[in-house]
Order: sequence, then structure tokens, then C-alpha cells
Amino acid sequence: MPHFDQSTVENTLLKLLSVDGFARLSGEMEHVDLPLRYVLVASDVPSTHVCFLERGLGSIVVGSTDEEAVEIGHIGSEGASGMHVVLAVETTPTRTFMQVAGSGIMVPMETFQRALADDPEMKDFFLRYVHTTVLQLAHSALANARFNMHERLARWILMCHDRLEGNNLPITHEFLALMLGVRRSGVTNELHVLEGVHAIRSTRGNVRIVDREKLIEIAGGCYGVPEREYEKVLGLRLRARYISPLA
Repeated sequence: MPHFDQSTVENTLLKLLSVDGFARLSGEMEHVDLPLRYVLVASDVPSTHVCFLERGLGSIVVGSTDEEAVEIGHIGSEGASGMHVVLAVETTPTRTFMQVAGSGIMVPMETFQRALADDPEMKDFFLRYVHTTVLQLAHSALANARFNMHERLARWILMCHDRLEGNNLPITHEFLALMLGVRRSGVTNELHVLEGVHAIRSTRGNVRIVDREKLIEIAGGCYGVPEREYEKVLGLRLRARYISPLA
């Protein structure tokens, strides 16, 4: 089993753990590739592992009884899947899968739960992270209820940009439609609006950020609060690997 060095891991949560907390997990860590559509958390099935993403984008989706589905949150290198167990819940009806392929570090669920039980400081840290994910969900509900489609689209693109390297986002119109809970044709029209103000360039399977500040301006009040809360309670910028859109 490979040795994991806390100074070189690319997941923010693992970097922020105490030295003792990291040591509690490192002996059972396994580096894994995470292909497109890989299921990190299955609906109503006990999770066997927690996954700390290093690259790629995980999508948290909720479905209705009549098979309608919408994305309610993102996970990138700032976070981890399977965090419902921090709240002493064995399963969740939501589903998490890879929307952009990447890689991560798996930790067996038993190892993770034992570390939480043995280290109250570590448990408090992950509870703070869960708080930021709940706030992300709350602001998704706010955006859906009170903001226009182009504002919501700008928010979701910014959230993807926060979690992926560089300024090219390998996301499809179908994914954006799922995120926003609308038809694909509606997403295409709104992408044209953002292109028209030179905030992005959209091609098949890719959205390039041209002007991040313009996107923030368009998103208005539906972007920023969860991001600032993440930085406040965890102590590190959400987008630590930010690259200038002009690069």
C-alpha cells in the first residue's frame, strides 16, 4: 500500500486535518481513478468508503418517486462523499456520481467512523464541512425559487469553476440541464446569453470561462455566501488552484 504524505495530497479536507487526524486515516487510504458516471454514493445503500476527491467533479442528485431528478450539490477537491455518516446516518436517498472524471483517495467507512469516534476534534471539523454542504443546498433552493435562469446558470458554472482545474470545464449541455432542472434546449439558449456578454465560450462538451468577474456579476446574490462560509469555517479558499481566465 502506498504511503500518503499530507503535504502532497490534493484534497483540501485532508490537507486541513490535524497531523494526528490524517494519521488515523492514512494507513487505510487508497488512491483510485474515478471515471465518468462512477457512483460514489448509491441511493439508500450503505456506503463502504468515504472518497476524498482530488480531481474531477461529483454531482449530488435527488430524485422524486416519479423518476424526476435534479442536482442539488457539487463535490470537488474541496470535499468528500459519504458525509451523511458524520450525522450518524447509515444511508441517504440522494445519489452521488462523477459528472467529470477524475481521481481521489478512498478510506474504508469503518476506518473513517472509528477515527471520528476516537477524535472529537476531527469529528467537529467534518461537522463544519457538512454545515457548508447544507448551506450550498439551501442556496440552491434560494436560486431556484428567486433567481432567473441565466443567473442560476452563471452560479452553477462558477461552482464548477471553483472545483475544477483551469478555465475549461468539460461539462455537457445535458449535465447543465440536470443541474438546473430544465430542458436541454433551455440551457443552450441561456449559454448563448452568457456568450453574448463575453462571460464564457461554449462548444460541444466544454464551457470555457472568459470573464469570471462577469459571471459573478450576473449571478448576483445567488453566488458567494456558501463559498465565503466554507472559507470562514474551514480556513482555506474554496478555489485554491485558481487560474486567471486570461491565462
